[in-house]
Amino acid sequence: MAQRPVFIPDLDGPLLVRTANVTFDWFPGLSVSQKQRSIESLQATARQLPGVDRVLEVSSKSKERLGTALSAFNLTLPTSAQPGELSVECAFQGSKVFAQGGPYTDIYDMSPREAKRDDRLRTSGHLTGFRFRGLDWPLEPQTAFYDWLYISALRQHPDLTKRLADYSAFTDIEFNPEKSINCQAYAVALYVSLQKREILDAVTLDKDTFLRFLRDRPISNSQQDDTRQGSLF
Repeated sequence: MAQRPVFIPDLDGPLLVRTANVTFDWFPGLSVSQKQRSIESLQATARQLPGVDRVLEVSSKSKERLGTALSAFNLTLPTSAQPGELSVECAFQGSKVFAQGGPYTDIYDMSPREAKRDDRLRTSGHLTGFRFRGLDWPLEPQTAFYDWLYISALRQHPDLTKRLADYSAFTDIEFNPEKSINCQAYAVALYVSLQKREILDAVTLDKDTFLRFLRDRPISNSQQDDTRQGSLF
């Protein structure tokens, strides 16, 4: 058995995203087929939650092409600083600022897997913030920079975002809230919530507007469940 969060866009209340931590059958092993068996088990359990019918796995292990395309390894931002496009993963890792170095912008030119494994990300002291395209981002609110980066990339891909309305919840089998904070499935759920509330453009206009908006909101994310919704939430 294992436990993973299910992220559900909230379209009416003060919360933007509800988080349900669900327990499901886990199929050990590193193969894609084993991961996908675990995903199927996770999603079957998620569909028992109130208001949840279709669940999209957002990761490179997803069986759905949409879910694979939305992986931070594959989702890209346009850039004029270098040829081609910049993956969300490389943008995030290469923008980290540490007590003893960074940002290491040469990471932008790496593959996403190389970017995530760069030794400097673990040997440069504690994380102090982020710097991307000349703007400095704080560590609080937690996940704010990652979510803004991911949403900024999503907005460049209407062919993907127009299909998100078909889903009521999002998962990422690789995300373990005991080890990580930022989650691509949460960022997708946040995008859907903002879009359906018709405030996406207004609150993502610039860094300060986005940060101010998040600071004024209660957050139910991977580390802070909304216990007001009952035992499942």
